[in-house]
Amino acid sequence: MSTAPHSSEATHSEHHHHVSSATFIWLIGTALFVLTAITVGVHFIHIPAPWNIIVAIGVAVVKAFLVVAFFMNLYWDSKFNSLLLVMSIVFLVLLFGITLLDTLFRADPIPAF
Repeated sequence: MSTAPHSSEATHSEHHHHVSSATFIWLIGTALFVLTAITVGVHFIHIPAPWNIIVAIGVAVVKAFLVVAFFMNLYWDSKFNSLLLVMSIVFLVLLFGITLLDTLFRADPIPAF
């Protein structure tokens, strides 16, 4: 009689789930709140036209990274899941880029008045 663990038991013991402390979650939540306050504050500061969108998107990207990495535990998950996230973002940017190439350089069908 063999005393080796069953394959399901061995597989179950190899997967470790990360449990974040309440302090860490509160710190991330506070950072998200501060970044939201920065977003609202930047709205009231006059920033020239292209830079206001760049600042807003930059803050949004940082907030999205915090949510994805720490609230969704992607930071501690397998690297394959991180690769899937990155490749889906690349695919989305590619689709937007192709659409913009088509629409930005198209001649107007009706001339402007």
